[in-house]
Amino acid sequence: MKLVEHFESGLDAPICLTWELTYACNLECAHCLSSSGRRDPRELTTEQCEAVIDELQRMQVFYVNIGGGEPTIRPDFWHLLEYAVDHQVGVKFSTNGVRITPERAAFLASPACGGYVDVQISLDGATAEVNDYVRGPGSYDTAITALRNLRDAGFTDAKISVVCTRQNIGQLDEFQALADEYGATLRLTRLRPSGRGADVWDELHPLPEQQRELYDWLRGWGEGVLTGDSFFHLAGFGESLPGLNLCGAGRVVCLIDPVGDVYACPFAIHDNFLAGNLLTGGGFQQVWQHSPLFEDLRSPQTGGACTQCAHYDACRGGCMAAKFFTGLPLDGPDPECVQGYGEAALAGSRTIPAGSQDHSKAAPTRNQPVMLKLMTRPPVSDCAESPLAGWTP
Repeated sequence: MKLVEHFESGLDAPICLTWELTYACNLECAHCLSSSGRRDPRELTTEQCEAVIDELQRMQVFYVNIGGGEPTIRPDFWHLLEYAVDHQVGVKFSTNGVRITPERAAFLASPACGGYVDVQISLDGATAEVNDYVRGPGSYDTAITALRNLRDAGFTDAKISVVCTRQNIGQLDEFQALADEYGATLRLTRLRPSGRGADVWDELHPLPEQQRELYDWLRGWGEGVLTGDSFFHLAGFGESLPGLNLCGAGRVVCLIDPVGDVYACPFAIHDNFLAGNLLTGGGFQQVWQHSPLFEDLRSPQTGGACTQCAHYDACRGGCMAAKFFTGLPLDGPDPECVQGYGEAALAGSRTIPAGSQDHSKAAPTRNQPVMLKLMTRPPVSDCAESPLAGWTP
């Protein structure tokens, strides 16, 4: 059995998983895949989070991607990071940099973290003009300050995490120059039409010619630039990019949200992809190994338009989340299919699914991105107004 076929049938434990610790966030990014902003008052307690880490250690999960929201806003974030490290669970956390002070940077670079911690600074423009358009005023300066603090503290190989958009594809070389300046590695990820990203996808997702530009650029850099297997749909151009080149949803990856719900994919926080909750009997392991949803995702794909395509073995049909949130069938073409089949599918009859949750702030703040000021904001859910409302240290 080929390695990719082994992964398609699922593993006893995920290679890695994403864990959104909180939906609280100091920013209001226009394309936020989890529609973050306000804390859900039901989020897991410190003790419950420790129990999750204990279980991940027993399952021998290699590392966990911590995100949010802005995870460092949780008062117990640094404790949980240390707890994970002490239990041999590696931590890669994504942050907008707001809490990466010189003191915290020194801690992250210290032997206390033992090489078990990786830091990803989110930056969606190589200039403030491009970045702050989608991430909000001042967010570029905050990210650059965090990168500088990490470099000056001696933290090696931080990541600059970029969501590729129509506005920043032309800045790829500039992003790489920033990575070189701060001793970091560039990590590019794909824009998904989920969360608030669904509302801005038509404006932000790269154009077909930019998809080719991105593909050629990534081919030129090879393994020197990380992608997290975001761009396997680009393999339809010809040669595959480095990485798994496979949708790992429910097979090798999944997501735990702030209240303990487990979803098949970090980019598909929707009731249709909810596999269970780890607070029920059996914990996370029970959900991962026996969820009917995961068992279905791990079964072979036997039908659908994509399996008849000559490029299917390369692109594997593209991204499940991108299809779902644009109203396309899961066994059909990716909306950004480089052979043009997605464009044809988007022109046909389809129903865009409604979002199942929204944690956006109730009213705009000074951090609201420029592009959101031009849009009508959707109603928000019954989350706490303050990011820390109801929190008991």
